[in-house]
Formats: sequence, C-alpha cells, structure tokens
Amino acid sequence: MNNRAILLTDGLLSTPNAKTAHGLIRGTERYTVVGVVDAPTAGQDAGAVLDGHPRNIPVVESVDEAVTQLSPVTYAIVAIATNGGVLPSSMLNDIRQCLERGLSIVNGLHEFLTDKPEFVALAQQQGVELIDVRRPKPRHELHFWTGAVRQIPAPIIAVMGTDCALGKRTTARLIREACERHGLNAQMIYTGQTGWLQGGKYGFVFDSTLNDFVSGELEHALVSCWQETGADVLLIEGQAALRNPSGPCGSEFLVSGNARYVVLVHAPKRTYYDHDPAWGEIPSIESEIALVRAYNSTVIAVALNTEDCTEEEAYQYQKDYQNRLGIPILLPLQDGVDAIIPVIKSL
Repeated sequence: MNNRAILLTDGLLSTPNAKTAHGLIRGTERYTVVGVVDAPTAGQDAGAVLDGHPRNIPVVESVDEAVTQLSPVTYAIVAIATNGGVLPSSMLNDIRQCLERGLSIVNGLHEFLTDKPEFVALAQQQGVELIDVRRPKPRHELHFWTGAVRQIPAPIIAVMGTDCALGKRTTARLIREACERHGLNAQMIYTGQTGWLQGGKYGFVFDSTLNDFVSGELEHALVSCWQETGADVLLIEGQAALRNPSGPCGSEFLVSGNARYVVLVHAPKRTYYDHDPAWGEIPSIESEIALVRAYNSTVIAVALNTEDCTEEEAYQYQKDYQNRLGIPILLPLQDGVDAIIPVIKSL
C-alpha cells in the first residue's frame, strides 16, 4: 500500500497549533511523511523547524510544489489542531487542489470534510477518499464500562499534564520506545486523532466519543490491548489537564482506566492555562501531584516541557524539581526518558 503523505499546516508549522504535524514529523507507523506544505517556513527541513533536528522532510510553499517535487503522494493530512477543531477557511483552497491532483484527504479536525458537498463530489470524481478521523463511531460500536479493566495484572501508567499541548503523546511514545529497547513489552493507548494518525492500534478519539461511553471505550482499549499483546506495561496518552477549565480531563484515566501510576508533564515557564490569563494560573506541580494522589494514584516521574527555556535553564529546572520532588525528572527532548525504566521495572 502506498501511504506516502504530505502535511498541510496552513502556515502554522512553527506554532503550537500544528501539534498534529509535529507528532507526525517525529514519527508515524501509519504514513510515510514526505513533505510539509507551509509557506512561511518553505525551503527548510521540517524537523529543523520543529526542534532543530533535521529529518529529511522538506517544507515546500504550495501543493503544486509538493506534488511536483515529492511524487508519488497518496494522502494529504490536515495536520493542525485549532480551538474547537474548526477548519480554517484559508485551508480550503489547499484541500481543493489536493483533491484535484488525486490525493485522498485525512482530516483530524471536528469540522468534517464529508459534510461539504463540494469536496464529496470532487473526491468521488477523482476516485479518492475523504477520511474524517474524528467522526464519532456509530452507537453499536461503542462500549460501556464493565469493570474488566481491574483484572489486568500489568501496571497501567497515564501520561498526564498540567495543561494542554505539553507533549503528553510524545512523552508516552518515547517511554514506549525506551521500554522496548530495555526488553519490556510496552503498549500505548491513544486517545486523540494524532495517536491514530501515528499508527496506534489500540485506543479511541476521546473528544469525539459520547460522554456515557468514554469510560467504556477506554476500558475496552486497555483490555483488548492486554489480552492481545500480553503487555508488561500499558501507557495511556493523556488529554488536556485535570484542572484546565476549557476541557478538564484525566480523572477518567485514573478512575475508569485504573491507572495507578502517572507520569506528569509540566512546563516550568508556562503561567496560564493555554497561555491565556482569562483561563487562570496553572497551580503548583506539588498541588497537582497531591490531586493525583487523592485519586489513589502515584506520580512516578515528571517530564519537563522546556518551552522558552535555554538549555542551561532546562537542566537547572531539572535539578530544582529533582530536589523538590524526589522522583525522576525527565527532559524528553534533550536526554530521552530512559531514567524512568528502573522505576517501571520495579512496578
């Protein structure tokens, strides 16, 4: 199967709103990412734009340039995450051009392409697909919570955060990969559209699941994964944050997912939820650890998102938090996450 794909980022590649693209640039087993369409950063390597590490993924200015230079291409992925999952009108022309050139479109936003008659007709005319990743499952495919998750003997670790867009999914993937290098069968449960795009086999899209079935879908993913893989450890990709007022999330992982252990992702220099003073200040990491403990779960490590930090500041924060909290403090992008392996093995 030809799974070569380009990413459409609408000029947002160097911003947090392109976190779907960022995840796919870092790695995906479902697609082969061959380029990014992003005019402001055209001419650069997407990996270099993301974190200074080239990944041989060129950034080009237009769809025309992508199709001409990177052919063959089968898919174009709408690789941004906007507030409310709204499809920006500025992307419509790129999507139209992709369809006209015979590319199937994969869309991770809440606004569905299959609801747009023009695109549906164009896709049918060209013999390509419109894939809306976040379209809710039909009712008969949803599961209700049963309690079966409590029979899983393997430790369940939720990778949670003190805010949105901190790197929870990336940290979970890095921990899974580190476990594999150290001989542990670690499996990751995805809970968002990017996790599916990256090739996740077990999971569900949390924010497009009817509330009554969130707990059941989480349990079903965990139980199915453990039964089919015999995992030594199960990792749950977290969403939002326990106290983020725009979409509090996380108690489900601790209560319904029976995650007795947590890796907490935190940005030392971030003051407000989603950088918005109107949403309120992010409480101290100590209070977040205490809140997790109130759910009868234990924070076993902290992973630092070092946005706006110099390298020197990042390592100083690591040292300070280590002294304050007495648990492993990870710098995933600088040093990886191998320091958590002895803790996981002890579980």
